[in-house]
Amino acid sequence: MLKAYVQLQLIIDELYNAHDKAVANDDDEDASLLVSRADRLYEEAENLNLVISELEEK
Repeated sequence: MLKAYVQLQLIIDELYNAHDKAVANDDDEDASLLVSRADRLYEEAENLNLVISELEEK
């Protein structure tokens, strides 16, 4: 699960970087979509991190 969490973080970083590039190119529609997906995956990653932490406590 930790490997999946790390990979998810890398994807999130790539999405935020793509968002920044879209903003720089005045592509507001793509920027909005990218940041929305990144934010959603960030929430999922945080939930996964909680599960990992709970399992480590056992």
